[in-house]
Amino acid sequence: MKKISLLLLLFIALTTQAQKGEGGMWMPNTIKQVENDMQNMGLKITAEDIWNNQMPSIKDAVVQLGNGCTAEVMSDKGLVFTNHHCGYDAIQKLSTIEHNYLKDGFWAHSFKEEQPAEGLTVTFINDIIDITDQVLKGTNAQMTAKERQSIVDENIASIKKNTPQDRFHNIKIKPFFKGNKYFMIKRTTFYDIRLVGTPPASIGKFGGDTDNWMWPRHTIDFSIFRIYADKNNQPAMYSPDNKPYKPKKFLKISLEDLKPDDFTMVIGFPGRTTEYLTSYAVQQKQDLRDPARVAVREISLRIMDQHMSRNKAVNLKLAAKHASLANYWKFWIGESQGLKKFKAVAAKQKFEREFTKRLNAHPELKAQYSQVLPQLKKLYAQLEPYAVVQDYTGEIFGRNIDLPTIALIAGMLEKQSKERGDTFYKMIKDRYKNYLEKNVLQDFDPATDKAIFAALIDFYTKKVDPKYISPELKEALKNQSPQQLADALYSKSILVSKAGIDKLFAAKDSKEYDALLNQDPAFKLLSAQQKWIDEKVSKPVAKINEEINDLMGKYMKAQMLLFPDKLFYPDANFTMRVAYGKIKGFEPRDAVFYKPFSHLYGAIEKYKPNDPEFDLPQKLIDLYEKHDYGRYADKKDGTLVTDFLATNHITGGNSGSPILNARGEHIGLAFDGVWEGVMEDVYYRPEISRSIHVTDRAVLFIIDKFANCQHIMKELTIVDHSQDQPVKPKKKKRKRFLGIFYNK
Repeated sequence: MKKISLLLLLFIALTTQAQKGEGGMWMPNTIKQVENDMQNMGLKITAEDIWNNQMPSIKDAVVQLGNGCTAEVMSDKGLVFTNHHCGYDAIQKLSTIEHNYLKDGFWAHSFKEEQPAEGLTVTFINDIIDITDQVLKGTNAQMTAKERQSIVDENIASIKKNTPQDRFHNIKIKPFFKGNKYFMIKRTTFYDIRLVGTPPASIGKFGGDTDNWMWPRHTIDFSIFRIYADKNNQPAMYSPDNKPYKPKKFLKISLEDLKPDDFTMVIGFPGRTTEYLTSYAVQQKQDLRDPARVAVREISLRIMDQHMSRNKAVNLKLAAKHASLANYWKFWIGESQGLKKFKAVAAKQKFEREFTKRLNAHPELKAQYSQVLPQLKKLYAQLEPYAVVQDYTGEIFGRNIDLPTIALIAGMLEKQSKERGDTFYKMIKDRYKNYLEKNVLQDFDPATDKAIFAALIDFYTKKVDPKYISPELKEALKNQSPQQLADALYSKSILVSKAGIDKLFAAKDSKEYDALLNQDPAFKLLSAQQKWIDEKVSKPVAKINEEINDLMGKYMKAQMLLFPDKLFYPDANFTMRVAYGKIKGFEPRDAVFYKPFSHLYGAIEKYKPNDPEFDLPQKLIDLYEKHDYGRYADKKDGTLVTDFLATNHITGGNSGSPILNARGEHIGLAFDGVWEGVMEDVYYRPEISRSIHVTDRAVLFIIDKFANCQHIMKELTIVDHSQDQPVKPKKKKRKRFLGIFYNK
């Protein structure tokens, strides 16, 4: 009876949520649970309008773009809106020095002019099914973490094997609530995606790294793509015969004035949150791990800035990588500072004391869970010596330098060929080569990479304990500096040029390929270091993390049993989520209040001619001077609102997500969070956590007035429920104060 009651209590905890959803990332198939709360906050539609697997609903208009962003379908011809920075890589790859779409923008004026974005995909979610019982079948509480995971893996493999899949229709099986629940996500993926339009970076990336994560923002961060399908409206690889996709659902655009406290809803694919971490984990993150990763990226970005400023071709080649590195460099700085400022560790410790108090009051639960927190504390103490080394290694050899990535991919082919034979090598080698060329070499600048390599090897050997440096790397640096080592490797390695890669992959069989690769000095050195790290760091870390993950599953389960009235929703894991909130400003510090709206005149105030971050196109300035905003001007004061703040909890992966009003109509695109609240993925604070969105009014103003793309405008469905009549725009007078223009 005791066991049955505990299971019943857990079921209730997993399926019943607290009344207030602020800060939540809700699974759309469970949104019915918080429907009343959403409607009390202002929602005017039903949960079935958002999620319905029997008939079209809003979820059918929201897609995952590639592997890291969100987008939404905006017309009956498969037109897709997302962020400029989400389309950045595709736009970069389509650009040349002569036709630089990043710098100048791009607008297709017919279907024929739309450009295939090779490698970009769009994925729809068809259904989400609870398969917890099937996945956990055969497991029990007495098993070790390894035993339990082995059975879980076997069960998942069996489910996948018995579920029909192909390239276009596939499934994902994901754990939720630290492995206490499992869901199967049925998906359809389209591979023929084409660029329709993008503003120049001076509009879509206005403010650059300086404004990134900051408020006020004035970025009109959007780009437009289109989904193509075969003659039967089914997914297909690129073909000139494909037709624009006819979707089940597309979103309408609302031109109503936005107001503080308006209901807002974001639907997208947030990547990763860790809101249920222990105080021990948060302490390591804020004091050790975030600062370590920041230090590495500061070095890389400084060198990239130097090289990009001297050469336009290098600037274009490295633009996407620089943006990617800079994004989380700044994020980690803000996260660490925010965790300290809001005393996240102390808050976690307070919760853990309450957890222990409640646990002691339930003898039947205490017997099962009393050692969970003490064991986690012990394991994080064991992890600490490895944590920073792991972050340094991952950043230096896995993200910031390209040569180790090239060596790793080349080595994967070598390893697989040894295991599976020469026939496999001949069959698969072109795939590896194509992947290298399209995903690494296309953005690879050897001179910049060499400079970063020298600087980071110097940093690494000074920062980490010598026992984590391989004998081969120690020997290589015995009689030469990191710069001299870099000069030697990059001058002799076949992995740093297209000609060298061509020579390697021209090997007639796997034996010749292995010989060429294993005599390469860069490959030998980097492989040796990787093997050393695998043995000295990765293996012990994997063992510790295996135990931590198992205990976190138990900790999560115990929390949900002991805190039945607490708000629980699963951490983000790149699955579709719904976050609801309101348009709202915030107070970042004493005596300062940030209003929830920014305006085009704010961009004009920041404007610096020829500045790489704050330049603006002359046409945009002309439209501003004329106040030629058309129907996109605010009806009350005639200004053009560019961006706004809301309390919706978003994170990486939500970029490009639609933000919808109370009627489920599109009002903008999510693209960022505020600097003061970026710790929200670990410790959400409703008074300071804000998401940043570009308004549809600004997006349509650019499409209509700036780009004059009337064919795109005709595709969109635009509604305005406001009864107010537009007023004549009043041009704001610009005054000068301390050398700075402001509007009055």
